[in-house]
Amino acid sequence: MLIICSACNLDENDTEDPIFCTTEAVPGLEIKVKSKTTDAFLIEGITVIARDGDYIETLLNIENTNTFIGAYERTGTYFITVSGSGYETFTTENPIVVEKDICHVITKIHEIILEAK
Repeated sequence: MLIICSACNLDENDTEDPIFCTTEAVPGLEIKVKSKTTDAFLIEGITVIARDGDYIETLLNIENTNTFIGAYERTGTYFITVSGSGYETFTTENPIVVEKDICHVITKIHEIILEAK
C-alpha cells in the first residue's frame, strides 16, 4: 500500500513528478431520461435544463445516444429540470454537486424517470 500511495502525486506544481492533464473538455453532467411506464429512454421532445444559482444551461443530447450532457468544466450545485410533451415536468429535489480533480470536473451521471400526464 505504501508503494502505491507514494506513487500518487496531486501537486500540479511538482516539477519532479508532474501531472499531465488532457486538453479535452469534460462534461460535469450526464443525464439519461426514462419513461416510468415503458422504461424506454426518452430523447425526442425532451428538454433537460441545469441550474446553479443564476447559471442556466440546456443540456444537449449526444447524437445516437440516450445521454444529455453539459456543464463542461464547470463545478457547481445543480438542480435539473426535465420536461417533454406528454410528461409531467420533473425537478430534482436534491442538487447534483459537480466537483473537480486537479485536471477536470468529475462527471456526475444521473438517471431521471418521467411520469406520463
